[in-house]
Amino acid sequence: MPNLGFGELIIILLIVLLVFGANRLPQVGEGMGKAIRNLKRGLSGDDDIDVTPTKKHVSDGADTPRVSQETKQEVTDAKVVDRK
Repeated sequence: MPNLGFGELIIILLIVLLVFGANRLPQVGEGMGKAIRNLKRGLSGDDDIDVTPTKKHVSDGADTPRVSQETKQEVTDAKVVDRK
């Protein structure tokens, strides 16, 4: 791997500044930092995910929308088209 000197690092930073712009550069750095943190967390094997099963909520139908007779009558006039 080649050794990068101070001059090469300055040139790389100037190119990055031109590509991303001064306003977006902090967001890019923050995103890269989060990505590296997530990668290290994933490689270390420390999972904070809870894998215990939870009870499933059984709906009593209160939040289910009701269809009125008027809506049913409107639908009976529709034609069925075969799709191929």
